Amino acid sequence: MGAHGPGAPGVTLGVEEEFLLVDAVSGRCVPHAARVLAVVGPHGWESSGGSFQAELLSSQVEAATGVCRDLAGLRAQLRSGRARLAAAARAGGARLVASGTPVLDAPAPPPARGDRFAAIMAAYGDMVEDYQACGCHVHVGVPDRETAVAVVNHLRPWLPVLLALSVNSPFDRGRDTGYAARRMVEMARFPGWGVPPWSASAAAWDARVAALVEAGVLVDTAMTFWLARPSPRWPTVEVRAADTAATADEAVLQAALTRGLVGAALADLAAGREAPRADGQVCAAALWNAARRGLDGRMADPVTGRSVPAWRLVDDLIARAAPALAGTGDLDRVFTLVEGVRRAGTGADRQRRAAAEHAAGDGVEGGPRTVVEMLARQTESGVLPTAPPGEEPDVWDACERVPEPDTP
Repeated sequence: MGAHGPGAPGVTLGVEEEFLLVDAVSGRCVPHAARVLAVVGPHGWESSGGSFQAELLSSQVEAATGVCRDLAGLRAQLRSGRARLAAAARAGGARLVASGTPVLDAPAPPPARGDRFAAIMAAYGDMVEDYQACGCHVHVGVPDRETAVAVVNHLRPWLPVLLALSVNSPFDRGRDTGYAARRMVEMARFPGWGVPPWSASAAAWDARVAALVEAGVLVDTAMTFWLARPSPRWPTVEVRAADTAATADEAVLQAALTRGLVGAALADLAAGREAPRADGQVCAAALWNAARRGLDGRMADPVTGRSVPAWRLVDDLIARAAPALAGTGDLDRVFTLVEGVRRAGTGADRQRRAAAEHAAGDGVEGGPRTVVEMLARQTESGVLPTAPPGEEPDVWDACERVPEPDTP
């Protein structure tokens, strides 16, 4: 059941992480997914659903955690999955990189094998021939599909804020795009993209998806491009707003905040409080603000419609999620991780900083190439590059063996 298994509503969670494979020498994306997956072996938490999988294009791989109940267990699984994939990549002369888009230019890789991947390629043509976007997907358990749709309504205003915290794709094929999350621009190619519409019921949600399939713009009912949805397969809400996290710690932060928001939504629903019907265009504006500048600037507040500092919306999100975070014992950890992002900057900030510090030569061996090296180190290290005042940096040696229990 992987990241999607059953359990207490608003408590169980899991994460799917998408990664790029790059050549160890050139730093350019390479189509090595099949060989990496052949070497990596079974997931350490396979019995609870953990897995390694192919993605749409052969330069991408995915790691999905098993079902988790606490952040410590989730972090252990995330670090283990990254370490295992990174080792398998190195065995074939490649590196594992957590970035929302490819940093350097390279020929488009062939699609991964599989009938569904072939159907997607046939449906969307050249729009997906070089679509190497990578995200971080968080699943949180809910009691049923009707509840899942109601929870998604409550999540709508917060999806741009989750994106702003996660931005990690400023470069695309050798150039700084001017966006903090270029992945969002790539996703905007697809119909039904962005913040999902408000839905009155699961039946209304399903009817809308069925209409899009009937119109020929979705391959099947399991394919939607909205950034939050009831999972088409599992009793979970799936949130896909975030760029793939540069570090495991940032993936943990996304998971914790998402679970906190789901907990807040469940509490509101239990009290009979309906989700605010935030205007779809204002939600889209907030999403664009987040993709363009991340946390550096202002964002539209989807509920009030006013422009406010992005960090104020982060604070508002934490306040919204705080009771649920306190209930799971995660509030202090979230404060620490958010403070780490404040100090170190977002993934996009760190990519640009590395490029500026090492700009040289023809622009390939200089800034952007150095960004790839930094990303590979961050992907394997698992931790933010700073620590709270008075604490030693929590630096994880990439060669350290991450224990995997015999029985998860």
